[in-house]
Amino acid sequence: MKNLYRTLLAAVAGALITAPALAQQTRLSIATGGTGGVYYPMGGAIASVITKNIPGVEATAEVTSASVDNMRLIGAGKADIAFSLADTAWDAYTAGGKFKDKLPVRALAVIYTNQSHWVTVEGSGIEKMADLKGKRIATGAAGSGTEVIALRILEAYGIDPEKDVKREKLSVAESVNAIKDRKIDAFFWSGGVPTAAVTDLSATPGVKMKLLDHTEVVPALAKKYGPIYVPGRIPAKSYAGQDKDAQISVVWNVLVVNESMDEKLAYQIAKTIFEKKADLVATHKEAQNIVLETQLDGGSPIPFHPGVLKYLAEKGIRPKQ
Repeated sequence: MKNLYRTLLAAVAGALITAPALAQQTRLSIATGGTGGVYYPMGGAIASVITKNIPGVEATAEVTSASVDNMRLIGAGKADIAFSLADTAWDAYTAGGKFKDKLPVRALAVIYTNQSHWVTVEGSGIEKMADLKGKRIATGAAGSGTEVIALRILEAYGIDPEKDVKREKLSVAESVNAIKDRKIDAFFWSGGVPTAAVTDLSATPGVKMKLLDHTEVVPALAKKYGPIYVPGRIPAKSYAGQDKDAQISVVWNVLVVNESMDEKLAYQIAKTIFEKKADLVATHKEAQNIVLETQLDGGSPIPFHPGVLKYLAEKGIRPKQ
């Protein structure tokens, strides 16, 4: 009986000793965007590779309003990794735009370019950007980087977003539903190509989707906001019925963390993202644009986390002198 008692005590003691170890599992929150864009599925893929490949770490992708809110979540310590447009990350770092204070944000990785989509449909009376005046348009979810870019482009065209248009603050999925129902005439979306919600619109029977050219205002954007915006194009046939290239503006996307993130953890996450890139590409083809060799070529306007720089240096990639 005494032996049995000793055995039970040993078992209880063992459980008490191991319980704290089990509680030390690191849980990471990845702030992404809406379900209709690229951030969310790619965030889910990144969460999966982190969980599978970094012992003791479990990551989860969270739906958010995207870039602006994501930077606030990182700054407040309420998210561990976040997707952001480079221009929004720069605003957060410098206390510009919608940010009153500088946030302690650092780059984890430059991932892919966001393509600016100004989307309309046949029958709306819109053929060019100037035709947006007086129309019902959606400029992205409130608190998103999409909204920031939309307003900047409209202003570059001399269109007052508060007076010259009837503006709705809708996510890309909500915008697609609204334009199908003829509740809006056009919408703006900044995202990867193809974006699932835009693909859905282009494939809708009886709908002829059009993308509006707007590269002509890129010099004005660059002059006012810096070399964050560059000319680009959405190749013909990227969406059903798209007969020609759309001449657009583009901006890089970055993964961002708080500067206080543990250096070893940042190193492990960066290593995992770059070395498990094939797993990310299997989820969304935009992940093929995550290129190790070009990380320090100017895609991120904010400094990289020291843990990331350590990993890049091991791979022979160092800041240009």
